Amino acid sequence: MGDCIFCKIVEKKLPAKIVYEDDIVIAFDDISPQAPVHTLIIPRKHISTLMDIKDDELNLLGYMIKIARKIAKDRGIADRGFRLVTNCNPESGQSVYHIHLHMLGGRRMHWPPG
Repeated sequence: MGDCIFCKIVEKKLPAKIVYEDDIVIAFDDISPQAPVHTLIIPRKHISTLMDIKDDELNLLGYMIKIARKIAKDRGIADRGFRLVTNCNPESGQSVYHIHLHMLGGRRMHWPPG
């Protein structure tokens, strides 16, 4: 998508502190971190919202969680705990319309989140 900031990061047209990448996903540190570890995990393929994932693409979410687990281990937060968040549409707070997981860790999380 032409004006999608995450697509531009995937295409390496915008800089990002990339912590993981393969043929399916790319993960990078959030530019406005809400925790000591705040990594975004996104598919290379542009999918705007969770509502736009086709039934035959649902395995992508499982793969994104698998990569989140790897990153959590690599960053030393797996045993202490971390949170995965995804937002869908305006009332949830989605601001970039390219599906992504927020991986937050490195501090105690509170509930409810807000």
